[in-house]
Amino acid sequence: MKQYNIIIIFTLALASCNDFLDPYPSAIRSEDYIWTNQATVQGLIGQCYEYMSTNYNVNEGAWLDGATDNAVKTSSTDVINRFAAGRLSPADDPFDDYWIRNYRGIFNVNMFLKDDRGFNTRFLLDAYPNTLLQKRLKGEAFALRAWFQWDLLKKFGGRGIDGQMLGYPILLEPVNVGGMTPDEIKANITFRRNKYEECVRQIVADCDSAYKYLPIAHRDFLVENTEAKQVLGSQNWGRMDGITTVAIKALVYLTWASPRFNETNDMSRWEMAAKYAKEVMDFKMTTDNVVNGFSRSREVNWFDPNNPCIIFASRYKNNNDDMERAFYPGGLQGNGVIGASQELTDAFGMADGYPRGESPTYAYDPQNPYLNRDPRFYSVIFYNNRTITTGSSAKQYTFDVNSDDGKDAAGRNSNNSLTNYYIKKFVYSGVNWSDNTISRMPHSLFHIRWAHMVLAFAEAANQFAGPTTPVFGLTAKEAIGYLRSRTTYDGQPGITTDPYLEQISLSGKAAFDRFLCNERRIETCFEGQRFFDIQRWTTTLGELNKDVHGVSVTRNGNSFAYNYDYVVGKRLFTSAYLPIPYREAVNIADIVQNEGWDSWR
Repeated sequence: MKQYNIIIIFTLALASCNDFLDPYPSAIRSEDYIWTNQATVQGLIGQCYEYMSTNYNVNEGAWLDGATDNAVKTSSTDVINRFAAGRLSPADDPFDDYWIRNYRGIFNVNMFLKDDRGFNTRFLLDAYPNTLLQKRLKGEAFALRAWFQWDLLKKFGGRGIDGQMLGYPILLEPVNVGGMTPDEIKANITFRRNKYEECVRQIVADCDSAYKYLPIAHRDFLVENTEAKQVLGSQNWGRMDGITTVAIKALVYLTWASPRFNETNDMSRWEMAAKYAKEVMDFKMTTDNVVNGFSRSREVNWFDPNNPCIIFASRYKNNNDDMERAFYPGGLQGNGVIGASQELTDAFGMADGYPRGESPTYAYDPQNPYLNRDPRFYSVIFYNNRTITTGSSAKQYTFDVNSDDGKDAAGRNSNNSLTNYYIKKFVYSGVNWSDNTISRMPHSLFHIRWAHMVLAFAEAANQFAGPTTPVFGLTAKEAIGYLRSRTTYDGQPGITTDPYLEQISLSGKAAFDRFLCNERRIETCFEGQRFFDIQRWTTTLGELNKDVHGVSVTRNGNSFAYNYDYVVGKRLFTSAYLPIPYREAVNIADIVQNEGWDSWR
């Protein structure tokens, strides 16, 4: 079958050389082959998990923070820098891969779901576990479709150039256009982007359908008997489960409730976001609160793919050092791909939880800026004169970014951050590439975790009822207190005494919302969420289009002098939305482009 050099969301060239259906049909197998083998039928579902990113070093992860005021990518020619500077071209769109992979996943699950063909497949000889497996796979199919649709809506939903708030084309049937020429596709395929609200309703409906078939969670202690453990239980950790579908609904409603997407200020959307987030929180704090299980005060371990804080995560990469290579400076044999901004550094307050300059106990000194800071700060950012221990040989390394002779200073080499800050989050300091035996740890992407649900609940509950009024039995103030007091990523005590939380909770909904936005920024930095948070919180481009700063450091005897008037990045967005892939807008009739991307059609 001939393939064409176009990206069509519905292309499935089953007999050509592509990886759409790996590992089941090969180049010589037809679509019909899928249904002759129970393993390939399961493969329709299993392959969907391979479409998901598995680490934070991608354009939907830490790199996307480089388009915000959280960070700056080091390379001047980096595609994210071009995106942030308003110079993105259709030829180097960094986001079209996500459009493609999401529709690949949707095609797979639509094949499985159509006419219940996947559900009615006989997978096992024994009737009872076979029925359980059939149900689980059908639930996964609905949940995965919800997941891929939510990703499409989050990334590509926006106001079209026709003035309507649009989502993505909803596809509930497998559509194969593999045999059509580009002209035939353009003439005969007329898929339109559905309205944003229609997409929300479809995602929620798929989550509800999935919930009917899935176990609430993949835990051995939730499985009734040994026979059921053949197909249920912790062996399925990392696959979709019921509680994940509830979390997806919480995230969907949170975005739909936000100012950019809630033009009528419908408060019921905030209520629903709080409801579903609280349901997930309750599950973790009760059902999942078992021996060696979840504890709301327990730290996040980025190197533990089974960390109890996880609600849904990618499949992990074992013995992996991608994040250390990306984040360390050249002096530590890293690539310094991205650096934290001064704006993000300033977002962290003081040790007692007060913002910089407001603490009654700890004065902020601009010339000694990293003293007595929020304990979470030290587990997220490397800064000037910070010493760490690396590798099995316990070698000491001190970050030196002074502009005179600092080995880690911006411009010293191409593998140094432009901001003079480096990222500690996700980094395993035990890696040292000079060791005879290099110690590496697993890495994965925690798509949804406990903290995300706490943040969603706190924001939604505050918008719906204010900081101190209980919503579903919990206040926004109490919820955010869970995160501020939690042990840091380094295993250090959090903000254990928190008078500022009490003070700001008495300042009203608007002030508490600003506080929560800052808490969300701190908690989710470098996870690829900041761009979409600014997008949904605002209705103009003002918050996106701000200069981004680093710090300039000079040596002054035995001390350092700090200059914060050091612009390292400019943001010149022409749209608050990502573009619909250019080739889709050109080759599929009636695909409306997002506003601000008029030339991409």
